[in-house]
Amino acid sequence: MKIFCIGRNYVEHIEELKNERPDEPVVFMKPDSALLRKNKPFYIPSFSSEFHHEIELVLKIDSVGKNISKRFAPRYYSSIGLGIDFTARDLQEKLKQKGLPWEKAKAFDNSAVISERFLPLSDFGSDPLLFRLDINGETRQTGSSLQMIFSFDELVSHISKYFTLKTGDLIYTGTPAGVGPVKIGDRLQGYIGEEKLFDFLVK
Repeated sequence: MKIFCIGRNYVEHIEELKNERPDEPVVFMKPDSALLRKNKPFYIPSFSSEFHHEIELVLKIDSVGKNISKRFAPRYYSSIGLGIDFTARDLQEKLKQKGLPWEKAKAFDNSAVISERFLPLSDFGSDPLLFRLDINGETRQTGSSLQMIFSFDELVSHISKYFTLKTGDLIYTGTPAGVGPVKIGDRLQGYIGEEKLFDFLVK
């Protein structure tokens, strides 16, 4: 199983981090050891002093595909989950300044929270997917699939040019504005609409 992540896919998030708007999807990957499942706690690692939450809609790939056209991309996914892309922001900034890869700041163990349940996209029809992150009962991030620069279909098509997509692969589709640090004792709850898909503690 592969974990693909998309950076800079929401304009307001690009602006809050003072990044440039990309001409094509920014793709990076995480190993399967990054997954944090079953609402287990996120234990803050010792190598950074600033871990940021980034809530994201997550696509699950249903079948094998390569060089998929945008037109046929919907055939390769049918459900949506919710996740957190934890980022060691201070470490990421140091790596970016040196022009080095982001893996140590993005792909560390337990950095990819994933909901146990995925919802059928057919349940939403043509309605936008509205999602949010609450921390300690206060909403910190809100987003809509309509705000994405690159749509689900565009992401599937683009990624499949370079990597064969396989059943069970995950695509974290980018985070909206509002990212920020977490601390020990925080409780993070993620929702699509009013459906709660994850609920875990930071320790």
